[in-house]
Amino acid sequence: MGGQDAERHFDASELGAPLGERATLVQFSSAFCQPCRATRRVLTDVAAMVPGVAHVEIDAEERLDLVREVGVRSTPTVLVLDADGRVVRRAAGQPRKADVVAALGAAV
Repeated sequence: MGGQDAERHFDASELGAPLGERATLVQFSSAFCQPCRATRRVLTDVAAMVPGVAHVEIDAEERLDLVREVGVRSTPTVLVLDADGRVVRRAAGQPRKADVVAALGAAV
Protein backbone atom coordinates (compact mmCIF):
# COMPACT_ATOMS: atom_id res chain seq x y z
CA MET A 1 0.00 0.00 0.00
CA GLY A 2 1.65 3.16 -1.21
CA GLY A 3 1.27 6.95 -1.60
CA GLN A 4 0.30 9.44 1.03
CA ASP A 5 -2.23 12.27 1.38
CA ALA A 6 -0.59 13.53 4.57
CA GLU A 7 -2.66 16.67 5.01
CA ARG A 8 -6.11 15.09 4.44
CA HIS A 9 -8.18 14.34 7.54
CA PHE A 10 -11.57 12.65 7.79
CA ASP A 11 -14.08 12.75 10.63
CA ALA A 12 -16.99 10.48 11.52
CA SER A 13 -19.62 12.78 10.01
CA GLU A 14 -17.81 12.80 6.67
CA LEU A 15 -17.43 9.02 6.65
CA GLY A 16 -20.91 8.31 7.97
CA ALA A 17 -19.40 6.02 10.62
CA PRO A 18 -17.20 6.35 13.69
CA LEU A 19 -13.43 6.30 13.35
CA GLY A 20 -11.55 3.39 14.85
CA GLU A 21 -9.89 3.95 18.20
CA ARG A 22 -6.44 3.24 16.70
CA ALA A 23 -7.00 3.32 12.91
CA THR A 24 -9.67 3.23 10.21
CA LEU A 25 -9.66 1.37 6.89
CA VAL A 26 -11.75 3.36 4.39
CA GLN A 27 -12.80 1.46 1.28
CA PHE A 28 -14.28 3.18 -1.77
CA SER A 29 -16.37 0.63 -3.69
CA SER A 30 -18.87 0.41 -6.51
CA ALA A 31 -21.82 -1.92 -6.93
CA PHE A 32 -20.56 -4.21 -9.71
CA CYS A 33 -16.91 -4.32 -8.67
CA GLN A 34 -15.82 -7.93 -8.06
CA PRO A 35 -12.48 -6.96 -6.44
CA CYS A 36 -14.46 -4.71 -4.06
CA ARG A 37 -16.19 -7.76 -2.55
CA ALA A 38 -12.87 -9.51 -1.98
CA THR A 39 -11.41 -6.29 -0.54
CA ARG A 40 -14.37 -6.02 1.84
CA ARG A 41 -13.59 -9.52 3.16
CA VAL A 42 -9.89 -8.73 3.63
CA LEU A 43 -10.53 -5.43 5.41
CA THR A 44 -13.30 -6.88 7.58
CA ASP A 45 -10.96 -9.72 8.61
CA VAL A 46 -8.11 -7.33 9.44
CA ALA A 47 -10.40 -5.00 11.41
CA ALA A 48 -11.64 -8.01 13.42
CA MET A 49 -8.05 -9.16 14.03
CA VAL A 50 -6.54 -5.85 15.13
CA PRO A 51 -8.10 -4.21 18.21
CA GLY A 52 -9.20 -0.60 17.73
CA VAL A 53 -9.36 -0.77 13.93
CA ALA A 54 -12.59 0.02 12.08
CA HIS A 55 -13.56 -0.70 8.46
CA VAL A 56 -15.77 1.82 6.68
CA GLU A 57 -17.03 1.18 3.16
CA ILE A 58 -18.13 4.11 1.02
CA ASP A 59 -20.24 3.70 -2.13
CA ALA A 60 -18.31 5.72 -4.70
CA GLU A 61 -21.40 6.34 -6.81
CA GLU A 62 -23.30 7.82 -3.85
CA ARG A 63 -20.37 9.99 -2.71
CA LEU A 64 -19.05 11.45 -5.98
CA ASP A 65 -18.17 14.68 -4.17
CA LEU A 66 -15.80 12.84 -1.84
CA VAL A 67 -14.48 10.62 -4.65
CA ARG A 68 -13.48 13.71 -6.64
CA GLU A 69 -12.03 15.52 -3.64
CA VAL A 70 -9.88 12.57 -2.60
CA GLY A 71 -8.92 11.67 -6.18
CA VAL A 72 -10.31 8.14 -6.30
CA ARG A 73 -9.78 6.93 -9.89
CA SER A 74 -10.79 3.29 -9.55
CA THR A 75 -12.49 0.94 -7.14
CA PRO A 76 -11.55 -0.48 -4.82
CA THR A 77 -9.41 2.28 -3.36
CA VAL A 78 -8.38 1.92 0.28
CA LEU A 79 -7.25 4.70 2.61
CA VAL A 80 -5.64 3.93 5.96
CA LEU A 81 -6.38 6.60 8.55
CA ASP A 82 -4.66 7.06 11.89
CA ALA A 83 -6.63 7.60 15.13
CA ASP A 84 -7.08 11.30 14.27
CA GLY A 85 -8.49 10.54 10.81
CA ARG A 86 -5.33 11.56 8.93
CA VAL A 87 -4.57 9.60 5.74
CA VAL A 88 -1.30 7.69 6.24
CA ARG A 89 -1.52 5.19 3.35
CA ARG A 90 -3.48 4.82 0.13
CA ALA A 91 -3.78 2.00 -2.42
CA ALA A 92 -5.89 1.17 -5.45
CA GLY A 93 -6.87 -2.39 -6.31
CA GLN A 94 -7.44 -5.43 -4.17
CA PRO A 95 -4.93 -5.49 -1.28
CA ARG A 96 -3.37 -8.55 0.28
CA LYS A 97 -4.06 -9.05 3.98
CA ALA A 98 -0.33 -8.86 4.80
CA ASP A 99 -0.07 -5.49 3.02
CA VAL A 100 -3.03 -4.09 4.97
CA VAL A 101 -1.56 -5.25 8.28
CA ALA A 102 1.80 -3.69 7.34
CA ALA A 103 0.10 -0.41 6.33
CA LEU A 104 -1.63 -0.31 9.71
CA GLY A 105 1.83 -0.13 11.25
CA ALA A 106 2.11 3.42 9.89
CA ALA A 107 -1.21 4.36 11.48
CA VAL A 108 -0.90 2.98 15.01
